[in-house]
Amino acid sequence: MKIAILSFYSGSVNRGVETVVHELSSRLSKKHDVTVFQEGKPQKGVNYGIKQIKMDMDWAQKDMTKTIQRRLFVDYWSRKIGSFTLRTLRDIWKEKSDIVIPLNGGWQPAFIRLVTWLYGGKMVASGQSGMGWDDRNNLWSFPNYFITLSSKALRWAKRANPLIRSKYIPNGVDLKKFNPSGPKYKTSLKKPIVLCVGALTPSKRIDLTIKAVTRLSDVSLLVAGDGDTEGELKDLGKKLLGSRFQLTQVPFEKMPEIYRVADIFTLVPEGSEAFGIVYVEALATNLPIVAIDDEQRKEIIGNAGMFVDPTDIKEYSKKLNMTLKKEWGDKPRKQAERFDWDKIAPKYEDLFISLIKK
Repeated sequence: MKIAILSFYSGSVNRGVETVVHELSSRLSKKHDVTVFQEGKPQKGVNYGIKQIKMDMDWAQKDMTKTIQRRLFVDYWSRKIGSFTLRTLRDIWKEKSDIVIPLNGGWQPAFIRLVTWLYGGKMVASGQSGMGWDDRNNLWSFPNYFITLSSKALRWAKRANPLIRSKYIPNGVDLKKFNPSGPKYKTSLKKPIVLCVGALTPSKRIDLTIKAVTRLSDVSLLVAGDGDTEGELKDLGKKLLGSRFQLTQVPFEKMPEIYRVADIFTLVPEGSEAFGIVYVEALATNLPIVAIDDEQRKEIIGNAGMFVDPTDIKEYSKKLNMTLKKEWGDKPRKQAERFDWDKIAPKYEDLFISLIKK
């Protein structure tokens, strides 16, 4: 089976979608011919094919999510992704890929659906963006199948376009890479350490985490990530927490060490986030979690953490303190086993095989 995955940002950044691409491709390529189309430089040591579509990029351009330009897919990033997609079509047509997975939204799923329809291939869209405009666009590009990352998103997808077949397959985690044993990140922070991992953007609401930890005496906060709000978060953290605060960036391969140095994990983004791979990475490292109180996070975390409305800083701080003091045993690690990529990837494979047999 020939599988093509379009992942514009792979090779340039390592966020949730790019991690999914790598983990899924690594496993599917053991039996199938997998090619990832990306703008970024090919990664070393991978066992799947990479086709780089190099673009002239201005990485300083701002994300225009929630603007009218973004909704019409005429903003800078949408135009670049559209151009990138057009340049992949000749290869996809030539190879006659059985399954094509567009992951970047905008014009991409429409272009891919057209070319796969012309030669008889199948397009599978994945709801990595979460319930909203982008995934509605994916659904109305009429994929052969739409994959949702939560039970709630599955119900939403069936309402958003009842003509499309949808299936719930969550994202996963590499349990061998992310585990409690091994080297730990070296930091001068004193324990206990609360860890927050995520892009430094307003939607992640890391400022709320800083304010909540400020109310806890002798507790440190380690934030790992980069993004537009790095400067203001550094200033806020140093102002409110002083030596109890550190903001850092490390290569993705070093991320297990970051989790191992912590005592608990927290991330409280806006509720529109589709999944949050950092949650299952933390669980795999046996860290209990404090997260937003919504159905998606409860499905991921189960009984391995606590849930809160983070805008209530006093209550958020209280839940962090309760989580630090509670004995969790191996509940987080056990919960993470539900999301083992070695269990998740075969679900994709079974779906793909069922599609091409029809």
